[in-house]
Amino acid sequence: MPSPLFEELDYQQTVLGELMLRRRRILKLDRDVVEVILNDEHLMSDMFTASEIALATLPLARMADDAAPDILVGGLGLGYTAEAVLADARVASLTVIDYLAPIIEWHRAGLLPMGRRVADDPRCRLLEGDFFALARGETGFDPATPGRQFDGIFLDIDHSPDFHLNPSHADFYGEEGLHRLMASLRPDGIFALWSNDAPDDGFTARLAAVFASAHAEEVVFPNPLMDEDCTQTVYMGMRA
Repeated sequence: MPSPLFEELDYQQTVLGELMLRRRRILKLDRDVVEVILNDEHLMSDMFTASEIALATLPLARMADDAAPDILVGGLGLGYTAEAVLADARVASLTVIDYLAPIIEWHRAGLLPMGRRVADDPRCRLLEGDFFALARGETGFDPATPGRQFDGIFLDIDHSPDFHLNPSHADFYGEEGLHRLMASLRPDGIFALWSNDAPDDGFTARLAAVFASAHAEEVVFPNPLMDEDCTQTVYMGMRA
């Protein structure tokens, strides 16, 4: 039996407004797409996941082969970055922070295409919280271990360094905010940031002013709906 053209999987009222998880049939591609809608605006989907996966695999590839890294991910979403982190057998622990409790519950209930794979991995902790407020705080990102440092911090919340879901996030992307973040990275730790846009030389320079080294890596993938390639970006800053 073919899939329905549209199916609402969950609907929740949140502090940010109406949050919907839905499945939609894309007839041109003959496939289902799972999407998250916030206040009638498209927030995320599993249509294209290459750059979300690259947000994990690119920085992890720069870590030593004998590392057992502790990783922090800001933004759980549909879970593709978290899943890619956990696919690396070297990873000792993964902490994921998401602002919206229903998204965490979708993973725990197995409502998403990947089921419970992220939620059930014993290395993984899913925490409800405001990544940006924690970044401004004095105790860091892990309430159980104040001042905890990580080998990698991978962030996928805003659409780009200059296109924020909330204006209050803007200060994080300045030099002062990035300096504060670096206190939560161990020596040789890596900060990686997802962006929906092509590389921005200005933001790369900002990273380079704070971190020992920095660069932007393009992630190019085909978009069959538009019959063209799309380019997104993973920025990386490495602490000395």
